[in-house]
Amino acid sequence: MTLRGRTLFITGASRGIGHAIALRAAADGANIVIAAKTTAPHPKLPGTIHTAAADVEKAGGQALAVQVDIRDEAQVEAAIAAAVDRFGGIDILVNNASAIGLTGTLDTPMKRFDLMHQVNTRGTFLCSQKAIPHLLKSSNPHVLNLAPPLPSIVEPKWFAPHVAYTMAKFGMSLCVLGMAEEFRAQGIAFNALWPRTTIDTEAIRLIAGQAARKMTRSPAIMADAAHWVLTQPSREVTGRFLIDEDVLRAAGVSDLSGYRDPAVAEADLRLDFFV
Repeated sequence: MTLRGRTLFITGASRGIGHAIALRAAADGANIVIAAKTTAPHPKLPGTIHTAAADVEKAGGQALAVQVDIRDEAQVEAAIAAAVDRFGGIDILVNNASAIGLTGTLDTPMKRFDLMHQVNTRGTFLCSQKAIPHLLKSSNPHVLNLAPPLPSIVEPKWFAPHVAYTMAKFGMSLCVLGMAEEFRAQGIAFNALWPRTTIDTEAIRLIAGQAARKMTRSPAIMADAAHWVLTQPSREVTGRFLIDEDVLRAAGVSDLSGYRDPAVAEADLRLDFFV
């Protein structure tokens, strides 16, 4: 169960969960394409494609930093081409990049609505579309979307507080549902991964405040869960909507306390959206 020598194209990998997934794969000796927009330090959000690439190489992997806005088809095509030129192909696509806006209908500017749908749903579809021809050449191809599980019954409670955001995130989930079946015969795995609890990222700090970060788990839990998924046979593990802690427990990890602040009880962790 290793990603050594595999090439991962990870969107939004300059910080947060995408960055953690990159470092976990780098520890195996993987090739990581850091595909994100940030090239210069942001006043509120740490990390750039260049600092992330340096982190990957320090962790033991090979890195390629590519500036790309996943809303732009030409930029995505160029980023995919750069990845293939550098590493000879693509084995894994992680659709991690996402835009968020937790506002109700009357408080959601159409500019924000468009951003969320263009990044989350359209960006995921676009990156998948451009990566698939290369994934078809891999011996164990995977696409992993950081997207919520699709409920058996659509519940209004997930939509009412932020209908625009929910629509955009479920769009990523629908890509898993459809593409897993569409490419099942060709052996490309499409899966979704989502956290049971909130994850300690800078985005959480900006949205919920510094104090809320204590009631979270570290991004490492998502990275470890993603690692398990991406090392499975693609023809056997596909079309699944997975929760991080369920993945790790099924993999034999019984103690999850290392992913949270030891001063915070398990019962006090804040559940994430859609679970």
